[in-house]
Amino acid sequence: MLKGIPSVLSPELLKILMEMGHGDEIVIADGNFPSASIAQRLVRLDGHGVNKILDAVMQLMPLDTYVEKPIGLMAVVPGDDVNPVIWDDYKATINNYEPENCRIEFIDRFGFYERAKKAYAVIATGETAIYANILLKKGVVK
Repeated sequence: MLKGIPSVLSPELLKILMEMGHGDEIVIADGNFPSASIAQRLVRLDGHGVNKILDAVMQLMPLDTYVEKPIGLMAVVPGDDVNPVIWDDYKATINNYEPENCRIEFIDRFGFYERAKKAYAVIATGETAIYANILLKKGVVK
């Protein structure tokens, strides 16, 4: 154990966050996301929800200030009658750490999958909310 490190972050995930460079992306995926078949590097945190992990990651990782939208969410598929209220939780969490960088891009389902395939890592969670996937682009520590 270390002081000041959120306990939800495993040693494997801490290593990945340290390895990531400016512009690298990480996906925190819900339980329905095809994490294992998409990820270059897969971290399993099945017992936790996305927002809890997002909060822990945001304590350590800056968002990219050199892009228009450093955050990506999987857009609702046309015809799905759903309002992902979890997105409000994500905005509140990000605003706790970097309110000036809470700029969100909505990415269609298959576009999100393609971005996730190129992401540095995917964190598989036990999140049950749908459309709960979030992509973060790492910035520079100043």
